[in-house]
Amino acid sequence: GYFIIDSLTGIIRTGKNLTVEDFPVIFDVRATDSSNASIFNEVSVHVEVIDENDFPPVFPSSLLEQGLEENLPATQIVQLKAQDNDTGRNGFLTYGILSGDRLKFRIDEATGILYSTTSFDYEEEPTEYQV
Repeated sequence: GYFIIDSLTGIIRTGKNLTVEDFPVIFDVRATDSSNASIFNEVSVHVEVIDENDFPPVFPSSLLEQGLEENLPATQIVQLKAQDNDTGRNGFLTYGILSGDRLKFRIDEATGILYSTTSFDYEEEPTEYQV
């Protein structure tokens, strides 16, 4: 019931909405000579439904505060972790800094680890940064 085949063209179309949970499906298709039914060939068709990218990534909290000692060399500050309920390649995330002081911070786009790129002096710099 998922698929309909046009017997003249061999085009296979979906017959109803497909869901990830019902697949993969394998079925055989036979092409038969119109003048001699004993002349035919068959092929297996493998259909896999790719999950729609319909869930946005979500951070557990909209604000994360982290303290950092002054005069440390460039260092790891915190690992940010977002969740994405999509599966497969649609569930992979990349991280990036959208605003804030990009000269003093960087983020590993694959792991979400936020790093300082310099040391901070409590008496000579702002005591708080937003990234």
